[in-house]
Amino acid sequence: MRIPFGTWTLLRDSVNLAMDAVPNGLDRAKVDAMLRGLSGVADVHDLHIWGLSTTEIALTAHLVQDPIHADTLVQLATAKVRERFWIGHATFQIETPATADRCDLRPANVV
Repeated sequence: MRIPFGTWTLLRDSVNLAMDAVPNGLDRAKVDAMLRGLSGVADVHDLHIWGLSTTEIALTAHLVQDPIHADTLVQLATAKVRERFWIGHATFQIETPATADRCDLRPANVV
């Protein structure tokens, strides 16, 4: 019984990797909420999470900053997603509220 279960798990993980799906056990909504709750983050959009392998996870997101916290926002966000969600490869694009309003990737329906 272990072999079929292990095979199914490997097949599912392989399909998820091929489809750039959010890895099993990781809740995209929780990552989004955590980023929105960081000091200095006014908004989050264009959030993508996918597996690089069965053990490595990547993330990209646009963070709209509160200008007062601009100096430390990337370091804080990177540390928090690594610490809380084990996401080791995070890339953040920082935007001001004015540039975020003009961002073509801001609407929720844009992938």
